[in-house]
Amino acid sequence: MPGSVLLNSDEITLAVNRISLQVLEKNNKPDNLAIVGIHTCGVFLAERIRTFIHAQTSLLVPSGSLDINLYRDDWSLVTQNPVVKTTDIDFMVEGKDIILVDDVLFTGRTIRAALEALMDHGRPRSVQLAILVDRGGRELPIRADYTGLKTTVRSHERIQVMFKENGGQDEVLLLNQK
Repeated sequence: MPGSVLLNSDEITLAVNRISLQVLEKNNKPDNLAIVGIHTCGVFLAERIRTFIHAQTSLLVPSGSLDINLYRDDWSLVTQNPVVKTTDIDFMVEGKDIILVDDVLFTGRTIRAALEALMDHGRPRSVQLAILVDRGGRELPIRADYTGLKTTVRSHERIQVMFKENGGQDEVLLLNQK
């Protein structure tokens, strides 16, 4: 599957730093923030945003991870046996300004499922969406508040995000599936 690099390691770091600064700028009271990453790559990205915010403010923002597999409206189309990961939210969601984090925004269905899963943990004051790559192609009216890279991807192409935390190197690839 030949592909091209959309973001290298340095560009990912710059995108994460820019997203983190925008989060701080928009949320002038970061003591009410909490960050929730969607499994799997969204969790790694969320932790990087949290680390950057801590370095800038000395505030350790509560964070968690969210598994949305059983909330998807298309899970039976993907597989008959979805792999269920752990949801780990050990803070009160109620009244928090949640930064929901994922690696790629495409149809919007993952985010819809994540919102439903998040609401099972309480009613946040607000939910803001942070995405590393917005590839276009929305099926639902979902948009990111913070985006590292916006690009247009054709139907035979897909985005692959790799992080060193997941056994690879930091890289965003555009893969041709023809």
